[in-house]
Amino acid sequence: MMIKYTIKKCNGLIWMEEPMGQEQHRATTRVLDILEHLASEGGAGRTLTELSVALDAPKSSLFPILHTLAQRRYVRLDRETGRYSVGISAYVLGEAYGAGRRESILRRVQELMEQVARRCEEPCQLAILDGENVLYIGKADSDQAIRMISRLGSRLPANATALGKALLSGLEDDEVRQRFSQGLPRLTDHTITDLEPLLAQLKQVRENGIAWEEEESTPHLCCVAVPLRQRGSVFAALSVSMPLFRATPEKREGVSNCLREVASEINTLAEERGISLDIL
Repeated sequence: MMIKYTIKKCNGLIWMEEPMGQEQHRATTRVLDILEHLASEGGAGRTLTELSVALDAPKSSLFPILHTLAQRRYVRLDRETGRYSVGISAYVLGEAYGAGRRESILRRVQELMEQVARRCEEPCQLAILDGENVLYIGKADSDQAIRMISRLGSRLPANATALGKALLSGLEDDEVRQRFSQGLPRLTDHTITDLEPLLAQLKQVRENGIAWEEEESTPHLCCVAVPLRQRGSVFAALSVSMPLFRATPEKREGVSNCLREVASEINTLAEERGISLDIL
C-alpha cells in the first residue's frame, strides 16, 4: 500500500507530514520501545527474556535489534548477567537535544524546580502528556529521607496522578474521553476509574489552577500539581509529592502557593522564550 504524504513549507523549510491515523512502522517502533523501556527501568537493565515479556515481542525479533543497538552503543550488554541497559550513544544523543536555546531554557526550569524542592522540602517533578500517560522529563530531589522516588523517562497513567490531572485539564472533555476509550487504569484502591468523576476534577483544575491526588498512584503519598501554559495551552505540568504524615493543611497551602508562584514565572518564560511542546 502506498502512503501519501503532505508536503509542508514554512520559513524556507520543507518537510513531509504523515497522514493522521497512519500506523507506525513496526521495526522502528520496536527500536524505540526497547530504548524507552530500558530508560524507564533505571540502571538495573533487562535480559532478552524480560524485554520480550515486557514488550510482548518475540525474542527472535528483538535480538537482531539489540545486537545492532549494542554495536552502535545505544545499549550496553553486560555479558556476565546478560542484561541490557542504556548505552553511551543514547546519552550523547540526549545531550544534543539540550544544546543551544533549549539548554538555557531547560536549565532555568531546572533551577526553578530546585528552588521548589528546597522551599517545600519535598521532591519536585516536571512532566508532559504522552497519550493517556504522564511522562516524567525533569525532577529535583529533596533531602528528606522518606520521599517519592521517580525516574526520568518513566510513565504513569494520567488519571492516577496530580500531574496527569493538571495536564488533562488542558484538553476538552471529548478528547479526554477519546484518550481513555479503553477505560481508566487502576494503580491503587483510591485511583479514579470512572470517567465522570475524573472530568469533574478536571473542571475544578481549570477553575482553580491546581490539581491534587491522594494515594491514587502510590499508597501513603499525596501530590499537588499545576499546569504550565503558553498562549493558553497546557504544555507541561509541575508537581510536589509528599508522604501523608507530612501533608498538614499548612504544608499543603504552602506547597500550593509555591507551585503557583513558580508556574507563573515559567509561564512568563514560556511566552518570552517560546517554550512549547516542540522544545519539551
